[in-house]
Amino acid sequence: MKNKHSLGLVQIYTGGGKGKTTAALGLAMRAAGHNFKIAIIHFMKIWNYGEIKSLRKLGIDLFRYGTKDLIDSKNPSPVDFEQANKALSKAEELIEKGGYDILILDEITVAVDFNLIPLKRVVDLLDKKSDNLELVFTGRKCPQELIERADLVSVIHEIKHPFQKGLKARKGIEF
Repeated sequence: MKNKHSLGLVQIYTGGGKGKTTAALGLAMRAAGHNFKIAIIHFMKIWNYGEIKSLRKLGIDLFRYGTKDLIDSKNPSPVDFEQANKALSKAEELIEKGGYDILILDEITVAVDFNLIPLKRVVDLLDKKSDNLELVFTGRKCPQELIERADLVSVIHEIKHPFQKGLKARKGIEF
């Protein structure tokens, strides 16, 4: 049985290493095993990732925004701004409506770093969330203001990666 009083923290997985989304997905998988109600919003991720089928099998709600094109961080296209704002609006809607135990905002800090969404609106999410909603942010270059407000922050630092040896992304491992 869920202990609602133990929920309600803010978690951040950030840093330059691989594993931020994987950590959040592991949390979602664990929580699904305890019948928690979970939603994940992908910012800038609509490729055919392997986790999509798994999340559906686990009964986790998934909302995906972005395009299949890589974003030029110095010159994002209008559609990049539009998709990031749609993702943030969806997060605001889910927080306002309630009903979830865990809400994961995957790559939200990258959307902030690319100036696709204003940091102020993301900070406002922290003020609007219910006391029993566990809110999880992932992505590189997390702003210090969010780190200071979080209850748990893990920084994933890359020491070695197969990409450095020329290996391409592998199905089932990187996507």
